[in-house]
Amino acid sequence: MHGKPQSFLTALTAWLPNFLGMTGNQTGNENETAQGPKHKRDLTRRKVVVAGAGAVAAVAAGGAVVATASAGTNKKGTATPLSSTSASAGEECYKLTSETTEGPYYIDADKLRQDITEDKEGIPMTLRIKVIDSETCKPIRNAAVDVWHCDALGLYSGYESFSGGGGTAPTDAPSGTPTGEPPTGEPPAGGGGGGGVHEEPTSDTRYLRGTWKTDKKGFVTFTTIFPGWYQGRCVHIHTKVHVNGEWTDAGYEGGTTCHTGQFFFDEESVLASAEVEPYSTSTTERTTLDEDTIYDGSGTQGGLLKLKYKKNDIAKGVIGSITVGVDPEATNTGTDDSVQPGAPETASASASAS
Repeated sequence: MHGKPQSFLTALTAWLPNFLGMTGNQTGNENETAQGPKHKRDLTRRKVVVAGAGAVAAVAAGGAVVATASAGTNKKGTATPLSSTSASAGEECYKLTSETTEGPYYIDADKLRQDITEDKEGIPMTLRIKVIDSETCKPIRNAAVDVWHCDALGLYSGYESFSGGGGTAPTDAPSGTPTGEPPTGEPPAGGGGGGGVHEEPTSDTRYLRGTWKTDKKGFVTFTTIFPGWYQGRCVHIHTKVHVNGEWTDAGYEGGTTCHTGQFFFDEESVLASAEVEPYSTSTTERTTLDEDTIYDGSGTQGGLLKLKYKKNDIAKGVIGSITVGVDPEATNTGTDDSVQPGAPETASASASAS
């Protein structure tokens, strides 16, 4: 009986160096060229030591060693998943989110608010955005984030006479009150998102528009509705990120626009929304995600939202989330003169509280 523990310890002593070698926890200099910053390498090393100790304990107890997957980081900062499990949000932070055109229906930071719904009918939606520096992966706090999108029938506030293109839609009356007639004339080039000359607002409505600041962790949340669709574009939400400005009693002033982009919705969610009123009353031909001329097909990097909702009951509400990687030193207003002559040249945002 006394010989068996001694035999076990002898075997364990012989096995332990091999185990540490497999986990990359050698005691020499073999791993000095390991990828990633030193603090991350040290963190990984500490995790391996803990795992090794746990494995030894498991063997001692007669248990089995179970390997767990994790994610590493290469020297360029690109996350490298080591398993087929879903990538964490942190793995997206190394990607610079795609820039897009502003579209003709932007109104410069007109409303400082998080709830932009007003009285618009539609599927309730919570939009949660995290803004990070794509180079350092650090959150950007106190950035001003604009969002704006059409209503369930494809109408933009302030531009009812231009937007839409089907269903029950108002004419060019400033009040924006539905009359049962489609809007007059053709939508501006690009359908409100793919370019076209910037248009001055034709009404004082401002539903489904808002600006709010990111918190210390880079997050900002908006309460809105699931957007509808209109001629020539898939379902989307516009956004801008402003940095280095000043938050005052009058609003957000100065600074630069470091990102202009759009958020997109997967086809499954859009098809589900189309079964719910008032979306189901639209007679406008819908452009799919794959057919859209703005979405670049790159998933999250291209602005594709991660959506959560109750299967077969999207009407209960949707949560959309995304991490937006920006270059805070860049200027991206989305108003290239060759695409949108006459668009505002200023990169600053000013707003009044509402």
